[in-house]
Amino acid sequence: MVKPKNTGPTGKELAILGILWEKGPSTVHEMHEALHQKSETGYTTTLKLMQIMLEKGLVVRDGAGRRHIYRPAESEEKTQNRVVKELLGKAFAGSAEKLVMRALSVKKVSPEELSNIRKMLDEIEGA
Repeated sequence: MVKPKNTGPTGKELAILGILWEKGPSTVHEMHEALHQKSETGYTTTLKLMQIMLEKGLVVRDGAGRRHIYRPAESEEKTQNRVVKELLGKAFAGSAEKLVMRALSVKKVSPEELSNIRKMLDEIEGA
């Protein structure tokens, strides 16, 4: 079978990955239950999404018998890095400044988040 080009995860796929990162390896049934709490999603839709994610290389499946256990193929950090790189190139012409400025302008930032951002900037400047 020819693997399709590994494109970044869609919104629904990111939701599934988020659940897997939080809960750990899960069956389709467990994923369906977790997704259904957030939005009305049919079981067959969840199953199809998991199959597509497997084909895209976003998840791996361990199967012993009839139970198939899915887990993320990459860490949350690695996936986030890939998504940000894609977004940076597609929407911000490679400008990290534009990306950060837009991110800070569209959502109220807590004092704790601002403190963490300042610490990161200080570390970058000191490097």
